[in-house]
Amino acid sequence: MDTKLIGNKIAEARKRIKISQAELAQRLFISPQAVGKWERGESIPDIFTFNRLAEILGVDLNYFSDTFSSGATATAEAPSAARQPATPLTGKEDDKPGWDMSGGNWVDADFSGLKNLHEKFAYANMRNCKFIGAEMSGLLLKSNMIDGCDFSRSDMNGSQIQHAHLTGNRFTDCSLQAAAFSDTHIKGCNFSGADLTGAIFRSCALQKSVMEEAVLNRTAFNNTSFADLIFQGRLEDCSFDNCGFSRVTFRNTILVNTFFKGRSLKQITFIDCQTDRMTYEFLKNGKANLNGITLLTT
Repeated sequence: MDTKLIGNKIAEARKRIKISQAELAQRLFISPQAVGKWERGESIPDIFTFNRLAEILGVDLNYFSDTFSSGATATAEAPSAARQPATPLTGKEDDKPGWDMSGGNWVDADFSGLKNLHEKFAYANMRNCKFIGAEMSGLLLKSNMIDGCDFSRSDMNGSQIQHAHLTGNRFTDCSLQAAAFSDTHIKGCNFSGADLTGAIFRSCALQKSVMEEAVLNRTAFNNTSFADLIFQGRLEDCSFDNCGFSRVTFRNTILVNTFFKGRSLKQITFIDCQTDRMTYEFLKNGKANLNGITLLTT
């Protein structure tokens, strides 16, 4: 990968939309020095940052490839922030304007306790925002950078989180039933007590996060990698299909009818855990270390 070429393309696209290195850094929640290093070819963004970068610069991801013609036009358009839809009013008293808060930068905003928060936050940066006890079911978060936010006790049932980067967020006692996470990087997040019934994680990365006493029932993890993660509580009718594990611990956990199929189960540690026979055989077939597991009695 030609870092100089990528750096030139980042600089060219940034200047095309007339924003400074500092403005681009602010939207990405990184330092201006990091942007400078990219544009000088001294380093390159990671894959998750590339996705967000493409959205901000209004380009397709192929724009950064060696084979993309420098004369080609951008194919993506970053959405504008805080705009009203062009839907005509009917004149009814109950009509309310709908706000699209996509593409904005939200820092230290407090949405705690708000109800019917179904607004759009796609492509937005959020840092140190509060959504404690908010009702925001069915929310779409797409290509977001979310850092240090608190979603404790909020209702996020049926929400979709796509191509996002979540760092240091709190989802304690949050309701995430039937939520769908896809192509999302999750690091340093706390899901203790969260209800993840029927939730699905597809092609995600979960690192240095906690899922103690989370409700994991019919929760599916597909093509997802886990590192430095702690599970505690009860898992029932869950699946870990084609997942990778590195320094993952199940402590004081009961696992019932839970499917494991992974690239390697050897880096899973079980401490004072109990499983049914089916789950035990899945783990045994994957050559997991079964020390720390006892079989549940029928």
